[in-house]
Amino acid sequence: MAVVLLVLIGLYWTGGYMRVSPHARLLLPGVVLVAVLAIQLTLPAGNSLKEATGGSAANWFLLIGVAAVVLVYRQGLMLLKARHDNSEAPAPAKEGAFSDAELDRYARHIILREVGGPGQKKLKAAKVLVVGAGGLGAPALQYLAAMGVGTIGIIDDDVVSVSNLQRQVIHSDSDVGRPKVQSAADAIAAQNPFVTVKPYNRRLEADIANDLVADYDLVLDGSDNFETRYLVNAACVAGKVPLISAAITQWEGQISLFDPATDGPCYACVFPKTPARELVPTCAEAGVIGALPGVLGAMMAAEATKHITGAGQTLKNRLTIYDALYAETRTIKVSRRADCEICGSGG
Repeated sequence: MAVVLLVLIGLYWTGGYMRVSPHARLLLPGVVLVAVLAIQLTLPAGNSLKEATGGSAANWFLLIGVAAVVLVYRQGLMLLKARHDNSEAPAPAKEGAFSDAELDRYARHIILREVGGPGQKKLKAAKVLVVGAGGLGAPALQYLAAMGVGTIGIIDDDVVSVSNLQRQVIHSDSDVGRPKVQSAADAIAAQNPFVTVKPYNRRLEADIANDLVADYDLVLDGSDNFETRYLVNAACVAGKVPLISAAITQWEGQISLFDPATDGPCYACVFPKTPARELVPTCAEAGVIGALPGVLGAMMAAEATKHITGAGQTLKNRLTIYDALYAETRTIKVSRRADCEICGSGG
């Protein structure tokens, strides 16, 4: 009987070592146990096989009874522990209010004079759409989530590739091959459980742009092509939704806030025509230093925070250009064009 017990224990332990599910781990030992009971119940007394497996079915039934009592006791303890843990879990905060955990999380914001409790409530109530979960979108999403923006939408049709990992910091090596929106959504959920994420695993196209943008209070455009930038701008103008747009290449980036609904320029006012392709190569063609999108993406999140909370002065009517290679920053004034084809009389 001792030998059979060792075999049963060995089978169960091997299943655990191989990371087999608990139910599957019991299957093979259970089959062996049934076979032993069959031997005890069918073979005559004195049979060598019966003697080798315990000699009596009563011993096995006693062992099974003891194991059952132990399992029931263990299950009971687990249920009691679960109830105890649930009873100690903090009650969810009322809509618009902060739980104790949120107050602790956002404490450094709340003590800022320019943000405070009212500003943090505005962040919690805000709905921000991020176009692109790549170089610019990755850090912007991380900071929007960390700062407590209540609803974050992400639209992107690309998947994570190894070449992205040099700069798209929201994704990890294990995410290679996954849709970027799902990878980013999982990272945000792990970072801040108080944020609602809406991933859209598709390309932003004209047939959905206006309706999608209209669902949000603010749009951050981190796309890497002019076609999408102009499309996002047109949808924002149509929906009177402010747009924070940034772009990067090699060592240089630029950022501005476009809001013609409050007499600021739109993107097309400043960039009325798509530049020649050879003048603005993509990151895949010309390269980009890994930290640059982190700088501009963080600036996008900072501008979003100021716009939502009303703190400080935003980049409306201004365009900031950052040169990482020479550590230079220039800010120039931009203005609305009356004959703009998107927001002016030229449309």
